[in-house]
Amino acid sequence: MQVHLSHHITSIDRPNRVFHHIRGKTPGATIVFFAGIHGNEFAGVNALNSVLSVLNEDEVSGEIIGVYGNIKALKANKRFIAQDLNRVWTSKHLEDLKHQENPKNELLEQRDLFKFIDGLLASTDQPIYFIDLHTTSSKTLPFITINDAMINRKFSTCFGIPVVLGIEEYLDGPLLSYLNTLGYVSLGFESGQHEDPAAIKNCEAFIFLALGHAGLLKQPDQKKVKWYQNVLKLATKDISTTFEVIYKYDIKPNEDFKMLNGFVSFQYIKKGTHLANSDDQPIHAQYTAKLFMPLYQKTGSDGFFIIRHIPRFFLKLSEFLRNIKADELLTFLPGITWYNKAEGILKANLTVARFLTKSIFHLFGYRNKQLDQTHLLLYNRERVSRKTMYKNEKWY
Repeated sequence: MQVHLSHHITSIDRPNRVFHHIRGKTPGATIVFFAGIHGNEFAGVNALNSVLSVLNEDEVSGEIIGVYGNIKALKANKRFIAQDLNRVWTSKHLEDLKHQENPKNELLEQRDLFKFIDGLLASTDQPIYFIDLHTTSSKTLPFITINDAMINRKFSTCFGIPVVLGIEEYLDGPLLSYLNTLGYVSLGFESGQHEDPAAIKNCEAFIFLALGHAGLLKQPDQKKVKWYQNVLKLATKDISTTFEVIYKYDIKPNEDFKMLNGFVSFQYIKKGTHLANSDDQPIHAQYTAKLFMPLYQKTGSDGFFIIRHIPRFFLKLSEFLRNIKADELLTFLPGITWYNKAEGILKANLTVARFLTKSIFHLFGYRNKQLDQTHLLLYNRERVSRKTMYKNEKWY
């Protein structure tokens, strides 16, 4: 199923970035759906057109906004034109963007999106939800990806579908990671394979249920609620487990990477399984776990991920440790210092702190990025998350 953007927007050179905007007659939260951050992923655009076109302001409290991501790439039916729009939301990229006098392609798209986000945040003190709609190149169950903050965890559990934590450790510059540094509920929804019509139906279900969970619908149609819940239950095979990413195969520039045919997301694999070839050399699984998002398209540098189930005990333990702000104790450990306490960033000296494993920091809500050969920066989303903004929401 190939869908062209011309079916959904007018043929003017720069269509409106916001292609749906419903402002209810009563105040409430704002929910923003991004669709087409990757230009070969149309399910989000189609699903928003289907769900939002039949809603009116009398049925809504607050605001519902549908936003095009990469307009030029959507028109070309390409993942991106010059660079991946979902890999440029780092502080360095955003600083460089300020000095671009005549941005083109993805930089122009990013500037427009940044202006939209900045304007929105300045216009309301109500709860804001950001949801980024995607599809994958391989067959997959629908799933949610989040940066590991408790507000994201709590909202994500409303849907009863698989949730994957920690992908931010392996990707530089996703839009959601930027939004999480600002402290808002932000999650990604992957509805299925790019060209699978079921991906649109799954996305419609998720959008409608998200509107209900976020309190945007005054009187949700309970028949629709049950119908859409069942759509996702069947599509996910009734799996509602929380997973975390433990490995990513990074494709190098000019590498001839080819995933072997037949793999799907959430497939159980054993250590040593032949997964792909790199320059005609075999790539074998390093873990016995589950395969995640194997790459079956020509563009992209993420060959595949490996994920594993997080036991419920550890999820509860990490919630407890975060609630009592036990991370204050981490700086008493050798090699651990504050890099920026206000933003929840620790610095680990690896020559001293090699005994500390990733899983320990994950319990406290920290995910790491390599700073240099001997130091890690550890980011905590809890310290910047706007918990008070959401404390009166029914899911909190």
